[in-house]
Amino acid sequence: MNHCLWAAVVVAASLSGCATQAPQTGGGVSAERLAQLEKIVAADVDRGRIPGVVMMVQRDGKLVFNKTIGKQDHANGAPMREDSLFRIYSMTKPIVSVGAMMLVEEGKLMLSDPVAKYIPELKGLRVGVEKDGKLETVAATRQPTVQDLLRHTSGFTYSEFGKSLVKEDYKKAGLDSVDIGNREYVGRLAKVPLQVQPATGFEYGRSTDVLGYVIERVTGQALDEYLRARIFGPLGMRDTAFSVEPAKQGRIAEPFAKDPDGGTTLAMLEVRKPPLGLFGGHGLVSTAADYVRFAQMLLNGGELQGVRILSRKTVEFMTSDHLGTMRGPGPGYGFGLGFAVRQAGGIASTNGTGGDYNWGGYGGTYFWVDPKERLVAVLMMQAPNQRNYYRELYRNMVYGALE
Repeated sequence: MNHCLWAAVVVAASLSGCATQAPQTGGGVSAERLAQLEKIVAADVDRGRIPGVVMMVQRDGKLVFNKTIGKQDHANGAPMREDSLFRIYSMTKPIVSVGAMMLVEEGKLMLSDPVAKYIPELKGLRVGVEKDGKLETVAATRQPTVQDLLRHTSGFTYSEFGKSLVKEDYKKAGLDSVDIGNREYVGRLAKVPLQVQPATGFEYGRSTDVLGYVIERVTGQALDEYLRARIFGPLGMRDTAFSVEPAKQGRIAEPFAKDPDGGTTLAMLEVRKPPLGLFGGHGLVSTAADYVRFAQMLLNGGELQGVRILSRKTVEFMTSDHLGTMRGPGPGYGFGLGFAVRQAGGIASTNGTGGDYNWGGYGGTYFWVDPKERLVAVLMMQAPNQRNYYRELYRNMVYGALE
């Protein structure tokens, strides 16, 4: 990534700051081509592929595309709204990662520190090794660090993706549950082995959940209180939280009752009451406008409307590849401290620019930031099994609209 470009993208002086403004014409983006994107998505809504969607694109801090299509809740016929609330699942991770890096800047947290310095329950973790169909454990060559949590090289995994005997142990230990608090969760996690040796491979998993608990231990605050005070409040992210208060519950976007591909029943996180565990990896609810504000802060080098969240150098550091020769999350991508980072213009199957960075959520949400194109894009829907197709469609057609 060409970091000298960051000085050119600090656009706070021209940023209106509110993604609910009317889209502005120009900005080097073809309105005609974006209208074609809207047409395709609307047709898919009409034929029952997805219930509805909110799409927002900003360039140079100006909103150039803002579309709500379809139903917020297909069951009751409520139309999609610009301020509809979405379960963003793993798009919680970049926010919590930013929260951790704020503590690094303040000297309260070191990336090289072992996780057990802050969570002693995780001291002495072992690594699972499959031998003759049985799971054995060996000593970790070194314990996972805070940096390992941020770049997903800690060895913590998810049981939901792929198969292994360690993942089976996760299931047996109840690590899929969202109905336990952080302390109990970490206690269970300490009893199962790591999937891989720390710092030897990218293993997407529970690392950011643990990172959220590190934040709680360092600050003495609950994760929701910390994020509200340090990120949501300062950035004006009024609708982002771990649950939805009663006055806002009429704005919750819902998936179809049954998936259009296969007919399985779709169940998503219960967000109408506060969760027992404030997990850093998946729990937040947000709007497209709120997430645009967060992403624009990153594009601006850590600042939005005169409010600085991170330094420019810290944002550069976070959005650089931290995997080196280790396999990344997909072809053409490494991983930084909270984001997938594109390594070059090619290789990946979707359009993009070397140095752009992104992440998405299981429920169907997605965002990316392209510093060289001075671009922020957010896609919000609740359609888990269709998410990959629409992420690819959205990226390709937004880039196809750049002039």
